[in-house]
Amino acid sequence: MKKLLSLVLGGFIWMTASTAMANDIDLVKSFYSELLSDTTASDMADRTKKILSDDWTTNEKPTGHAGFAKTVAYFGSIIPDLEWEVVDILQDGNRYVVRGKATGTPVKPLFGAPATGNAFEIMSIDIHTVENGKIVNSYHIEDWLKALKQIKG
Repeated sequence: MKKLLSLVLGGFIWMTASTAMANDIDLVKSFYSELLSDTTASDMADRTKKILSDDWTTNEKPTGHAGFAKTVAYFGSIIPDLEWEVVDILQDGNRYVVRGKATGTPVKPLFGAPATGNAFEIMSIDIHTVENGKIVNSYHIEDWLKALKQIKG
């Protein structure tokens, strides 16, 4: 009986951990679909609060929810069709490594390169740490040099 109870409880714990991991993966995916790929959303500040912790940090200068929402809106004004696709997610504990793909066509100068009507497609790598149902830290790198080469033609 003790062994059966242990198996049942072990299965329950596993199911709970699996559910939490699935929720965390969905949260990480929403970072791309609800924030980075919907840059003109009028409720961006609310979305960032739903996905990012109050003390969220990144490898960039800390800006908090409001600063991040402004940054996303700024990119949206330059690249209104900006789309981030999650290509692959690797998980280690509460850390999620995302290989992503960004596409878009700038309608205004991007990092000094004039808008030419040319689209770009670049790769990104991000590492997100999730705690208590929110992303608490994100390290990221994107290949913007490749984007500039594609835009310039």
